[in-house]
Amino acid sequence: MGYNSRMKKADNKSKSTVRHTRAIQVDRQKRPLVDNLTDEVEALFYSLVRPLTLSQCELFRQMGLRERTLTLPVMMALLLSAVWRQIAAVNELARLIRDEAVLWEAPQKVSQQALSDRFNTLPAILFLNVLNLLLPLMQQRWQERKRPLPPEIAWAQARFSACLIADGSTLDALIRKVGLLRDRASHPLAGKMTALLHLGSQLPDKIWFDTKASSHDQSVWEAILAHIQTGSLLLFDLGYTNFTRFGQLTEKGVTFITRAKRNLKYEVAQVLVKTPVLRDTIVWIGTGDERQQVRLVEVLYGNTWRRFLTNELDPEQLPARYLVALYYRRWTIERAYASIKRLLGLAYFWCGSQNAVELQLWSTWIVYTVLIDLCDEVAGLLKLPFERISVEMVFRSIYYYIKAIERGDDRSLPEYLADRCIDLGVVKRKRKNEASVFESWPLTIASNP
Repeated sequence: MGYNSRMKKADNKSKSTVRHTRAIQVDRQKRPLVDNLTDEVEALFYSLVRPLTLSQCELFRQMGLRERTLTLPVMMALLLSAVWRQIAAVNELARLIRDEAVLWEAPQKVSQQALSDRFNTLPAILFLNVLNLLLPLMQQRWQERKRPLPPEIAWAQARFSACLIADGSTLDALIRKVGLLRDRASHPLAGKMTALLHLGSQLPDKIWFDTKASSHDQSVWEAILAHIQTGSLLLFDLGYTNFTRFGQLTEKGVTFITRAKRNLKYEVAQVLVKTPVLRDTIVWIGTGDERQQVRLVEVLYGNTWRRFLTNELDPEQLPARYLVALYYRRWTIERAYASIKRLLGLAYFWCGSQNAVELQLWSTWIVYTVLIDLCDEVAGLLKLPFERISVEMVFRSIYYYIKAIERGDDRSLPEYLADRCIDLGVVKRKRKNEASVFESWPLTIASNP
């Protein structure tokens, strides 16, 4: 192999996820302990999460779990506090609960070993149950607020019972060699999560977890089809391409939008629109039982043709303008995963056991829903689309709010963030000449007024 070939191969090789995780671990261990839980945030956890946690206590007892110091409510309060405050290690958690109240729980004397044992033995299904009960409540809170929506999302919300995005994300490496990991020669990945995310609210509708980090996106299709409701709109990327599943979505009355592979084989059935920049065609794809009609929409963007597939054959029901703009909103779920892993710390794990990973996973998603709810309240006060609000800067600006309260400021947290939205960076700055896909392709708009 020549030098150039070797260099090209090296450049194409992905960076080490373990090295990335070690960097995050070192960074988190060096951070000072901070208290960024405000009264408003604590009140949200108390009013929304605590009752749902108490509803699981009977199941806790039915599982034969003893009512020790680290009960289910205590563990829930501790883990949510740990995620929100970005605690770095189990020993730090033990010190925290010994010296401070955590959410609705008073200080308690707990050893690091007892806490580690609880991470390994407290069934993670209890935390998942709380999350599943919480998600519809948070979605209802979003629906009750008034804030402008991007035109394509407002259009879709009025026509579909739910607008959802499906995608998966691999969790990072478990680098702490504890328990069963001590004898492993390599650093195993923690698993893979798959989410159905609401396009408008950016809140999850359903989340699945697979312990096999190498599992393919296709493996979750059965669960998606069982969960999604008739009349929904579903967005997904190329990894979910499966003609059999396309047919099942159509049979269930679910509209989908996805990208078309470059090597897609098809037969043209009907040309709907053909211009120098837009081609809208009904085509046949698949063979045998998989043979079906779909709509192929191709749009010229710069010098590149972007190709999309949908099972909605009527351009009056789903104009190309909306189809393209909605698919580009699929990136919303990538931003959600970035918030979960980078901002809220799911790229670093407190313990190496699978149960502990799941406890942290579900706790982080619970915290995410509360943070998104706070961001949406700020968007409502500013009368701006949620997309204009920086989730990261809302989270990081809580520090300044706490200092303002100490100086006697009497504003609520959402009011404070709204009033200082510019200098705190809470509202994203628009780039020069920035426009959405919906606004920036005039020829698709002209073809589909």
